[in-house]
Amino acid sequence: MHAKKVLIIEDDKALARALTLKLIHEGFEVVNLSNGEKLLDTLKSNDFSLILCDLMMPVVDGFQVLKLLRDNDIKIPVIVVSNLGQAEDEKRVRELGAVDFFIKSDTPLSKIVERVKQVHT
Repeated sequence: MHAKKVLIIEDDKALARALTLKLIHEGFEVVNLSNGEKLLDTLKSNDFSLILCDLMMPVVDGFQVLKLLRDNDIKIPVIVVSNLGQAEDEKRVRELGAVDFFIKSDTPLSKIVERVKQVHT
């Protein structure tokens, strides 16, 4: 059984903090990154059971994060949480291996946390 440890890659500090607090309340350990730049280094020193990832971020965006995971054969489930609501964006992230896709403005945090718990079990 993996640790209940979630990596949140999100440049919106308020959203990252809100998700972090909710996940900690549910018994998860949480690590935050503001973009995917330090992804591989962070993965080397942690055993995550899940990644929550935004798409539009500076330096290394969510699409690049998904490619990095795939190209390095890293099999951690990824849930994308984004303001991009286009069907082609969702199709693209699913093709890159994301297990789910939520649009920030349409999704209460509680629903994201519920999905994290489902994917984790």
